[in-house]
Amino acid sequence: MAAENMLSVENLSISFGGLKAVSDFRLKIRKNELYGLIGPNGAGKTTVFNLLTGVYKPDTGSIVLDGQNITGKHTIEINHAGIARTFQNIRLFSNLTVLDNVKAGLHQHFRYGTLDGIFRTPKFYKTEKAMNEKAMEILRVFALDDAASFKASQLPYGRQRKLEIARALATEPKLLLLDEPAAGMNPQETHELMETIRFVRDNFGMTILLIEHDMKLVSGICEELTVLNFGQVLCEGDTKDVLNNPEVIKAYLGD
Repeated sequence: MAAENMLSVENLSISFGGLKAVSDFRLKIRKNELYGLIGPNGAGKTTVFNLLTGVYKPDTGSIVLDGQNITGKHTIEINHAGIARTFQNIRLFSNLTVLDNVKAGLHQHFRYGTLDGIFRTPKFYKTEKAMNEKAMEILRVFALDDAASFKASQLPYGRQRKLEIARALATEPKLLLLDEPAAGMNPQETHELMETIRFVRDNFGMTILLIEHDMKLVSGICEELTVLNFGQVLCEGDTKDVLNNPEVIKAYLGD
Protein backbone atom coordinates (compact mmCIF):
# COMPACT_ATOMS: atom_id res chain seq x y z
CA MET A 1 0.00 0.00 0.00
CA ALA A 2 1.45 3.38 -1.01
CA ALA A 3 2.19 5.88 1.73
CA GLU A 4 -0.27 8.79 1.94
CA ASN A 5 2.41 11.20 3.17
CA MET A 6 5.65 11.88 1.35
CA LEU A 7 7.33 12.77 4.64
CA SER A 8 6.43 11.82 8.19
CA VAL A 9 8.61 13.01 11.06
CA GLU A 10 7.90 12.16 14.69
CA ASN A 11 9.56 13.25 17.96
CA LEU A 12 12.78 14.38 16.28
CA SER A 13 15.34 15.79 18.72
CA ILE A 14 19.02 16.69 18.76
CA SER A 15 21.29 18.35 21.31
CA PHE A 16 24.67 20.03 20.90
CA GLY A 17 26.77 20.19 24.05
CA GLY A 18 23.74 19.74 26.28
CA LEU A 19 21.72 22.42 24.46
CA LYS A 20 18.56 21.13 22.76
CA ALA A 21 18.66 22.57 19.26
CA VAL A 22 15.50 20.75 18.12
CA SER A 23 13.05 19.12 20.51
CA ASP A 24 10.20 16.71 19.64
CA PHE A 25 9.83 18.07 16.12
CA ARG A 26 6.95 16.67 14.09
CA LEU A 27 5.97 17.13 10.46
CA LYS A 28 3.67 15.50 7.93
CA ILE A 29 3.77 16.52 4.27
CA ARG A 30 1.36 15.06 1.75
CA LYS A 31 2.53 14.01 -1.68
CA ASN A 32 2.76 16.93 -4.15
CA GLU A 33 2.29 19.46 -1.35
CA LEU A 34 4.16 22.76 -1.16
CA TYR A 35 4.98 23.14 2.54
CA GLY A 36 6.78 25.89 4.45
CA LEU A 37 8.98 25.75 7.56
CA ILE A 38 9.34 29.19 9.09
CA GLY A 39 10.49 30.80 12.31
CA PRO A 40 12.76 33.52 13.73
CA ASN A 41 16.52 33.41 13.19
CA GLY A 42 18.09 30.65 15.28
CA ALA A 43 14.82 28.74 15.65
CA GLY A 44 16.37 25.49 14.37
CA LYS A 45 15.08 25.37 10.80
CA THR A 46 18.36 24.57 9.07
CA THR A 47 19.13 22.05 11.82
CA VAL A 48 15.90 20.27 10.82
CA PHE A 49 17.05 20.23 7.18
CA ASN A 50 20.41 18.81 8.28
CA LEU A 51 18.59 16.07 10.21
CA LEU A 52 16.36 15.24 7.24
CA THR A 53 19.38 14.96 4.91
CA GLY A 54 21.67 12.99 7.21
CA VAL A 55 24.17 15.76 7.95
CA TYR A 56 23.22 15.28 11.62
CA LYS A 57 22.01 12.08 13.29
CA PRO A 58 19.00 12.60 15.56
CA ASP A 59 19.18 11.71 19.25
CA THR A 60 15.56 10.54 19.13
CA GLY A 61 12.70 10.33 16.68
CA SER A 62 11.95 8.94 13.24
CA ILE A 63 12.03 10.16 9.63
CA VAL A 64 9.96 8.25 7.06
CA LEU A 65 10.15 9.16 3.36
CA ASP A 66 7.37 7.73 1.18
CA GLY A 67 6.98 4.77 3.54
CA GLN A 68 10.74 4.12 3.91
CA ASN A 69 12.41 4.72 7.27
CA ILE A 70 15.54 6.79 6.60
CA THR A 71 16.33 7.72 10.20
CA GLY A 72 20.08 7.90 10.81
CA LYS A 73 21.06 7.00 7.26
CA HIS A 74 24.05 8.64 5.56
CA THR A 75 23.59 11.66 3.29
CA ILE A 76 24.26 9.70 0.08
CA GLU A 77 21.78 6.99 1.08
CA ILE A 78 19.13 9.62 1.80
CA ASN A 79 19.78 11.30 -1.54
CA HIS A 80 19.39 7.97 -3.30
CA ALA A 81 16.18 7.36 -1.34
CA GLY A 82 14.79 10.55 -2.84
CA ILE A 83 15.65 13.76 -0.96
CA ALA A 84 17.52 16.60 -2.66
CA ARG A 85 18.25 20.05 -1.25
CA THR A 86 19.52 23.50 -2.05
CA PHE A 87 21.43 25.67 0.41
CA GLN A 88 21.05 29.10 1.96
CA ASN A 89 24.43 29.98 0.47
CA ILE A 90 24.51 28.83 -3.16
CA ARG A 91 26.74 25.81 -3.66
CA LEU A 92 27.36 25.41 -7.36
CA PHE A 93 30.47 24.13 -9.14
CA SER A 94 31.35 27.70 -10.09
CA ASN A 95 34.12 26.82 -12.56
CA LEU A 96 32.06 24.20 -14.40
CA THR A 97 29.58 25.09 -17.11
CA VAL A 98 25.88 25.43 -16.44
CA LEU A 99 25.37 22.21 -18.43
CA ASP A 100 27.97 20.30 -16.43
CA ASN A 101 26.43 21.43 -13.15
CA VAL A 102 23.15 19.78 -14.13
CA LYS A 103 24.97 16.71 -15.46
CA ALA A 104 26.58 16.33 -12.03
CA GLY A 105 23.09 15.69 -10.65
CA LEU A 106 22.38 13.09 -13.34
CA HIS A 107 25.33 10.81 -12.62
CA GLN A 108 23.46 8.48 -10.29
CA HIS A 109 21.03 7.68 -13.12
CA PHE A 110 23.48 7.58 -16.05
CA ARG A 111 26.57 5.42 -15.56
CA TYR A 112 29.49 4.04 -17.50
CA GLY A 113 32.63 2.27 -16.32
CA THR A 114 36.06 3.80 -15.74
CA LEU A 115 37.49 2.01 -18.76
CA ASP A 116 34.62 3.32 -20.90
CA GLY A 117 35.65 6.82 -19.87
CA ILE A 118 39.36 6.27 -20.45
CA PHE A 119 39.01 4.60 -23.85
CA ARG A 120 35.98 6.61 -25.00
CA THR A 121 33.99 3.50 -25.87
CA PRO A 122 30.64 3.57 -27.72
CA LYS A 123 28.93 3.20 -24.31
CA PHE A 124 30.70 6.35 -23.11
CA TYR A 125 29.52 8.41 -26.11
CA LYS A 126 26.00 7.01 -25.92
CA THR A 127 25.69 7.79 -22.21
CA GLU A 128 27.20 11.28 -22.56
CA LYS A 129 24.78 12.05 -25.41
CA ALA A 130 21.81 10.93 -23.30
CA MET A 131 23.04 12.98 -20.33
CA ASN A 132 23.49 16.09 -22.46
CA GLU A 133 19.99 15.75 -23.87
CA LYS A 134 18.44 15.24 -20.43
CA ALA A 135 20.42 18.13 -18.92
CA MET A 136 19.36 20.46 -21.75
CA GLU A 137 15.74 19.40 -21.25
CA ILE A 138 15.97 20.42 -17.58
CA LEU A 139 17.73 23.69 -18.43
CA ARG A 140 14.97 24.58 -20.91
CA VAL A 141 12.40 24.24 -18.12
CA PHE A 142 14.28 26.95 -16.20
CA ALA A 143 15.02 29.08 -19.30
CA LEU A 144 18.73 28.46 -18.72
CA ASP A 145 19.44 26.59 -21.96
CA ASP A 146 20.80 29.78 -23.55
CA ALA A 147 23.54 29.81 -20.89
CA ALA A 148 24.45 26.11 -21.06
CA SER A 149 28.07 26.79 -22.09
CA PHE A 150 28.64 29.59 -19.57
CA LYS A 151 30.48 28.99 -16.32
CA ALA A 152 28.05 28.91 -13.39
CA SER A 153 29.91 31.85 -11.84
CA GLN A 154 29.02 33.99 -14.87
CA LEU A 155 25.29 33.81 -14.19
CA PRO A 156 23.54 36.61 -12.27
CA TYR A 157 22.43 35.71 -8.75
CA GLY A 158 18.81 34.90 -9.56
CA ARG A 159 19.77 32.52 -12.37
CA GLN A 160 22.33 30.82 -10.12
CA ARG A 161 19.48 30.07 -7.72
CA LYS A 162 17.49 28.54 -10.57
CA LEU A 163 20.51 26.48 -11.63
CA GLU A 164 20.88 25.11 -8.11
CA ILE A 165 17.24 23.99 -8.16
CA ALA A 166 17.72 22.51 -11.65
CA ARG A 167 20.74 20.50 -10.46
CA ALA A 168 18.78 19.21 -7.46
CA LEU A 169 15.92 18.12 -9.75
CA ALA A 170 18.40 16.24 -11.94
CA THR A 171 18.77 13.68 -9.14
CA GLU A 172 15.05 12.90 -9.65
CA PRO A 173 14.05 13.38 -6.00
CA LYS A 174 10.72 12.61 -4.39
CA LEU A 175 11.12 15.50 -1.96
CA LEU A 176 12.89 18.79 -2.70
CA LEU A 177 14.18 20.88 0.23
CA LEU A 178 14.76 24.57 -0.49
CA ASP A 179 16.74 26.48 2.15
CA GLU A 180 15.90 30.20 1.90
CA PRO A 181 15.74 30.21 -1.91
CA ALA A 182 14.81 33.92 -2.04
CA ALA A 183 17.75 35.06 0.12
CA GLY A 184 19.51 38.01 -1.53
CA MET A 185 16.95 38.38 -4.31
CA ASN A 186 15.28 41.58 -5.42
CA PRO A 187 11.44 41.69 -5.70
CA GLN A 188 11.45 40.84 -9.41
CA GLU A 189 13.76 37.85 -8.89
CA THR A 190 11.63 36.71 -5.95
CA HIS A 191 8.47 36.86 -8.09
CA GLU A 192 10.17 34.81 -10.81
CA LEU A 193 11.33 32.32 -8.17
CA MET A 194 7.76 31.91 -6.90
CA GLU A 195 6.62 31.08 -10.42
CA THR A 196 9.54 28.65 -10.83
CA ILE A 197 8.73 26.80 -7.59
CA ARG A 198 5.05 26.52 -8.55
CA PHE A 199 6.06 25.25 -12.00
CA VAL A 200 8.38 22.63 -10.50
CA ARG A 201 5.68 21.35 -8.18
CA ASP A 202 2.99 21.23 -10.86
CA ASN A 203 5.02 19.94 -13.81
CA PHE A 204 7.42 17.58 -12.04
CA GLY A 205 4.82 16.27 -9.59
CA MET A 206 7.23 17.33 -6.87
CA THR A 207 6.74 17.55 -3.12
CA ILE A 208 8.52 20.65 -1.78
CA LEU A 209 9.51 21.77 1.70
CA LEU A 210 11.02 25.23 1.96
CA ILE A 211 12.56 27.42 4.64
CA GLU A 212 11.98 31.09 3.91
CA HIS A 213 11.93 34.48 5.65
CA ASP A 214 10.15 36.30 2.83
CA MET A 215 6.56 36.14 4.06
CA LYS A 216 5.18 37.36 0.74
CA LEU A 217 6.72 34.33 -0.96
CA VAL A 218 5.58 32.00 1.85
CA SER A 219 1.99 33.24 1.81
CA GLY A 220 1.97 33.20 -1.99
CA ILE A 221 2.93 29.57 -2.57
CA CYS A 222 2.83 27.47 0.63
CA GLU A 223 -0.33 25.49 1.34
CA GLU A 224 0.60 24.66 4.93
CA LEU A 225 3.19 25.86 7.42
CA THR A 226 5.03 24.72 10.51
CA VAL A 227 6.49 27.44 12.73
CA LEU A 228 9.58 26.67 14.79
CA ASN A 229 10.60 28.73 17.82
CA PHE A 230 13.52 27.83 20.09
CA GLY A 231 13.70 24.40 18.44
CA GLN A 232 10.09 23.47 19.13
CA VAL A 233 6.92 23.49 17.01
CA LEU A 234 5.00 26.63 17.91
CA CYS A 235 2.18 26.27 15.41
CA GLU A 236 1.21 24.26 12.31
CA GLY A 237 -1.61 24.16 9.79
CA ASP A 238 -3.15 26.17 6.95
CA THR A 239 -0.85 29.01 5.87
CA LYS A 240 -3.34 31.83 6.36
CA ASP A 241 -4.38 30.61 9.81
CA VAL A 242 -0.77 30.15 10.93
CA LEU A 243 0.35 33.60 9.76
CA ASN A 244 -2.58 35.19 11.64
CA ASN A 245 -1.90 33.25 14.84
CA PRO A 246 -1.13 35.70 17.70
CA GLU A 247 1.64 33.45 19.08
CA VAL A 248 3.35 33.37 15.67
CA ILE A 249 3.11 37.16 15.34
CA LYS A 250 4.56 37.53 18.84
CA ALA A 251 7.47 35.17 18.03
CA TYR A 252 8.39 37.27 14.99
CA LEU A 253 7.72 40.74 16.35
CA GLY A 254 8.24 40.32 20.08
CA ASP A 255 5.98 41.72 22.80
